[in-house]
Amino acid sequence: MRGDATKKQISLIFTGDEFREGISHIRKSLNKQNVKGSFFVTGRFLEDELAKSVLKKLYEEGHEVGPHSDQHLLYAPWEKRDSLLVTKETFNKDLTVNIQKLHALGIVNIDKFVAPYEWYNTHVAAWTKELGLSLYNFTPGLRTAADYTDPEMGNRYMSSEAIFNQLVNYEVKEGLNGFIIIIHIGSNPKRTDKFFNQLEKLMELLKDKNYKFVPLNEL
Repeated sequence: MRGDATKKQISLIFTGDEFREGISHIRKSLNKQNVKGSFFVTGRFLEDELAKSVLKKLYEEGHEVGPHSDQHLLYAPWEKRDSLLVTKETFNKDLTVNIQKLHALGIVNIDKFVAPYEWYNTHVAAWTKELGLSLYNFTPGLRTAADYTDPEMGNRYMSSEAIFNQLVNYEVKEGLNGFIIIIHIGSNPKRTDKFFNQLEKLMELLKDKNYKFVPLNEL
């Protein structure tokens, strides 16, 4: 969930399921800034041929690509995280199918996993390890994960401006050394204010503060 807190290094992770509209913009922004990101996508994400094509290009350009579950399952109840909504067998089958679809795309050497909804418990962590994968998540503190919300969600909704400003204020107070920052590749069409459009601005801001963007393996 966090790298070395003594170093001004940051990793960017991008997760995607049924909404994928930001994939080309994200690729363009990362390549322009010469930053490598890590992409974790579901099997459902790969049902879109354009998104699949861009993802393959990202992998060929040196960005990491890994699984996010095949069907974006919720592993544990929101209100009781130490319980389970899936069996080990269901977990293994779903994640294996996801990985097989990535292998079919030419993506190999998969050793990392980000759980769907970024929500899991010790059972899921153990199952992940048994499959030879390392479980990653974003670093708590920032609100970039709220970029999936839309205005119909009421008080849960956060505009891109609010998300960006929260990050800026948090960095001033606490710093972001070793942070894993998450951005969703897409969001419900009800959200027209897409946070991935702020990606280049975010990278420029943090570079100006002497942060270095590194792959997860280097964090």
